Amino acid sequence: MFRHRGQKRTFRHNIRLAMLLCLTAGFVNASGFLGFMVLTTNVTGHAALLAVKLTEGDLRSVRMIGLWLILFLAGAFLSSLYISKAGHDNPYAYSIPVIVEIIILVLVGYFGYSFDNTIVKTEYFAGSLLFAMGMQNALVSIVSGSVVRTTHLTGMFTDLGIDLAAALLKPTSNYSFIWRKIELRIIIITFFLAGGIIGGFVFVKLRYHSFYLAAGFLVIAMFYDFFRVKVKRIQSKVRKMTIVRD
Repeated sequence: MFRHRGQKRTFRHNIRLAMLLCLTAGFVNASGFLGFMVLTTNVTGHAALLAVKLTEGDLRSVRMIGLWLILFLAGAFLSSLYISKAGHDNPYAYSIPVIVEIIILVLVGYFGYSFDNTIVKTEYFAGSLLFAMGMQNALVSIVSGSVVRTTHLTGMFTDLGIDLAAALLKPTSNYSFIWRKIELRIIIITFFLAGGIIGGFVFVKLRYHSFYLAAGFLVIAMFYDFFRVKVKRIQSKVRKMTIVRD
């Protein structure tokens, strides 16, 4: 899921990445909204809200929203910086950003019950989730070559509309490529929405402990390649033993 890049990366790799991490992003967005009344992946909305609060002269809210935007940016910056330093071709370069995101989600799940609806606590909890989503979005963008984005749908709906128009015109060349892009866009949108629905239902049942489940999704994503390679090696050994016996 993470270890294939460049020409080694296939459409299937991007599909798997989109399914699991878009599910996680949608889950965190819905749970974060129910828990802290803040959309933790909606940077566009926060930018608009920042402008509104500026016109109203609400400097306290301006500071808080500005902090959230900076934290999302910082998450994307640090994730990208670490991957670049470690080396894009190093499969373990992607582990640290994912581990940091897992730690953040676990801490939010553990300390979330202390949330008392104050501005300070809202800054802490919403800000930490925005930082984590910034890290995830940068990570996924780098891995997929900017093909997959997991934390927002505005661009996805726009690209889907463009691709649908291109498919309707039925070009003589790269027709199958356009439909592949359409399939990927639909999967991203579907799994983000599915994650939001699941996150909403789970939060109602488990409250802040629901963030543990989101962290679990990331653990699966991180170890997916490792276990897949192990399973393939075991299958290969079994086949060789079967051939030798025959």
